[in-house]
Amino acid sequence: MFHIKTFKNTGMKKSILFLAFAGILLLNVSAQEKLNADTEKSKLSWLGEKVTGQHSGTINLQSGWISWKDNKIVSGEFVIDMASLKDVESNVRLEGHLKSEDFFGVEKYPVAKLVVTGSTPFDKGTAVVSGTLTIKGVTNPIEFKTTTQKKEDGLWFFTNIVVDRTKFNIRYGSGSFFDNLGDKTIYDEFKLKVNLLVK
Repeated sequence: MFHIKTFKNTGMKKSILFLAFAGILLLNVSAQEKLNADTEKSKLSWLGEKVTGQHSGTINLQSGWISWKDNKIVSGEFVIDMASLKDVESNVRLEGHLKSEDFFGVEKYPVAKLVVTGSTPFDKGTAVVSGTLTIKGVTNPIEFKTTTQKKEDGLWFFTNIVVDRTKFNIRYGSGSFFDNLGDKTIYDEFKLKVNLLVK
C-alpha cells in the first residue's frame, strides 16, 4: 500500500514538472514576435561615389520580416528588388548601366537578399546587427549599427550600411583592380541608407 502511494505521488510530481516546463516553453514562444516590413513606407536610398562626383537614388524593398524578442532581433530576412533601382535625376542611361552585367546584372540576379542572424540587445535605442548579404549571387557576412524608434505606425529602424561592391564581383571602374583609370575611377564602397518600418 505504501509502495503504490509513493508511485502515484512520483507520477503526479512528474506531471506537474512537465506542465510547468510546457508553460515556460509556451511563454518563451509567445514572447518572440514576428514583425513584417511595411514595403510602402520603408525607404532605401543608395549613394555611389567616384573621383569626379557622385550618383544617388532609391531602390525598393520587395519583402521583409524580423523576429523580435527580449529587446533584440533574433532573425530576419529582407528581399530587395534590384529592377526597381532608380537614379535621383532620372538618368535612364545610368540606370541601365547599373542594371547591366558591369554592375548588378539585374536580368540574371533580379533580387538581393539580407539575412539577419541576430543582434545585440538595444541599448538606448541602438544595437549592432549581424547577418549575410547576397548580391549578384555572392554571399558575404555583414555587420552594421542600427537605431530604433517606436512610433504610432509601428517600429522604425534607421541604418546606414556601407558595402564593398568588389566583394560581390562588381569591379567595373575599380581602382583596386584596374590601373590608369584616372578620373574615371569609381570608389569600391557604396552606401545604403535604410528607413525600415515593421509592424
